Amino acid sequence: MISKVTFALLVAALAAAGPVHRRGVASLDPAATAEAHQRDNTATRAFSNVQIKTSDGKCLSVDPLSGDFRANLTPIQVTDCGSAQGQGWDVITSGVHNDQKGQALIVSTLTQACFNFDPRRPAGNQVLLFSCGGRADGGGQVTDSQLFAFAGGAGPLSLTPENSPTKCFAVKGGVVDVADCSANDAAQKFTFGDSAGGSNGGGGSGSGTSSQPAATQAPATSAAATTAEVSQPAATTAAAVTSPAVINNPGLPSGGSQTTVASSKPAITGTPTTPLPVSRAGGTLNPSAASEANAFDGTAVRPVESVNVRAADGRCLFVDPTAGDFRENLIPIQLAKCSEDPGQKFDVVTRGAHDDGAAGEALIVSVLTNGCVNFDGRRAQGDTVIMFSCGGRADGSGQTTNSQLFPFEAGSNNIVLTPASDNNKTCLVAGADRVESAQCNGQKDQVFELVEIL
Repeated sequence: MISKVTFALLVAALAAAGPVHRRGVASLDPAATAEAHQRDNTATRAFSNVQIKTSDGKCLSVDPLSGDFRANLTPIQVTDCGSAQGQGWDVITSGVHNDQKGQALIVSTLTQACFNFDPRRPAGNQVLLFSCGGRADGGGQVTDSQLFAFAGGAGPLSLTPENSPTKCFAVKGGVVDVADCSANDAAQKFTFGDSAGGSNGGGGSGSGTSSQPAATQAPATSAAATTAEVSQPAATTAAAVTSPAVINNPGLPSGGSQTTVASSKPAITGTPTTPLPVSRAGGTLNPSAASEANAFDGTAVRPVESVNVRAADGRCLFVDPTAGDFRENLIPIQLAKCSEDPGQKFDVVTRGAHDDGAAGEALIVSVLTNGCVNFDGRRAQGDTVIMFSCGGRADGSGQTTNSQLFPFEAGSNNIVLTPASDNNKTCLVAGADRVESAQCNGQKDQVFELVEIL
C-alpha cells in the first residue's frame, strides 16, 4: 500500500512548477465551436446584445481567440467602449441553461459562451467564459457557477455567482476577476448599457428585450494545433467541474522520462451510431446495446471534466470504441501522443449512480464512450486494465464496484491509479502501447497527470 507520505512526496515533486495562465489560439475549430456554443432560441432575454459598462465607463468584451480551440476559457476583458468586437451581451432569465427564478446567465452575443466562476482555479484565473451548462462540448444543462442573482433593471449592480454568494465579480488589471463583496467597491458595479449594435462595437440606444440583432460571428477557421501554455476548463456542479491546474502543452510532465511515442490515433469524433466491426466479442458494434451498457450519468458529481490523463512518459490514455466488444466493453486503454481527440478525454466522478461516495474514491470515465477504467486481476496478464460499463455489469445495470474506484485528492493534478479492489497494492502503469498493471512501488512513473491538451 502506498503511504500518505510517499503519495504526498510524489505529488509535490510533480507539482513543483507553478501554473501559467496565458492561453490563446491562432484559429478555432469551427465544428467544435458550433457544438460547444449553440444559441438558445427558447430563452427569455431581459437584455439582448447590449454593452456591460464598468463604473469608469469602459465595456466588457471577449476575444474568441483568447481561449481554447472551442472559444472556451476566454477571459472577460475590459476595453474602451467601441474599441473592440465582442462587446455585446445577452442577459437570460430562463431557458435551456437557466431554470431558476431570480437568476440570470450573462452570455456573449458573439460567442454564445456564459460568464463562469470557478473557485477551484488559481487566483486571478477564476472568471472566464465557458460553454453554457458547464460541459466543454456544450452538452451541459444548468450549473450554479454560471447563475447570477438578478432582480431586473440595468443597474449599477453586482454580479454574484450562485456557487459563491459572498464573492462578486470585479475589475482588476484590464479583466474581470473576483473579490469579496463590498457595497462600497466601485470596481464591483456593472451597468447594462447601450445596444452593442451589429458590430458589437458600441453605439445605438436603449437596452431593449428584442431578439438578437445581427452581430459579428466568432471566427470560423480551420482547425489548428494550439500552442497555449496552460489553461483550465471552468468548474461547475454536477454537470461539469474541472481540475485546478490543467496543462495544454503536450510535452513531458515535470520529472517524466523521455520515450519515443507513437503517432496519435486517427481522430474519433463520437461514439459510433451504426453497426461497425469490433475487435472483441460479437464481431459487430450494436449501438443500442452500447448505449444501454454505457449510459451517461446525469446525476454525477464531476470535480474534473473532459481532461486528458497523461502518463509520466508523456503519452495520454486513449479509448477506441471499436477496439472492444459489441457493447463497447472490454476496450483496452491505449497510449498515444497527447491531443484533443475525444478518445483521450475523461471525467473524474466522485459521486453518482456508480460511485456511492462512501470511500471518497473516484471513477475515471471516458467522455467518448461513458465507460469506466476497470481493473480485473482475473484476466490474462497484459489485459487486466480495460474500459467496462460503469458499475461492473456488462449490460450497464451495475451500481458501485471497487474495481473501478481509485483514490482521488481534490485540487491535485496528479493521480495514482490504484484500484480499491486490490487494496491499493496494484497500480496502473504505462506499458509498451497500452495501460497495464504492476505492483505499486511509490515511484513517480506510476503517477498520472490530469491535463487538457488543446
